[in-house]
Amino acid sequence: MSTGRLTITVDGRRCDVPSDVSVAAALLAAGGDVSVFCGMGSCHSCVLTVDGVRGVRACITPVRAEMTVETRGFA
Repeated sequence: MSTGRLTITVDGRRCDVPSDVSVAAALLAAGGDVSVFCGMGSCHSCVLTVDGVRGVRACITPVRAEMTVETRGFA
């Protein structure tokens, strides 16, 4: 259960999301479209770019305040 909220930027849009979840869960909470197949980092269905680093698995990466997420080019 979320204990607070924070702000991240997703594809250039500022989003208020739960603070103690994965990037994938934060994207879903923000109304985003993210593919999560396994939810435990075994596959590559949720790979995206976080703070300029390509190939980050959204399902196992904790969300952080002010992080920048780019989903374009990844499905």
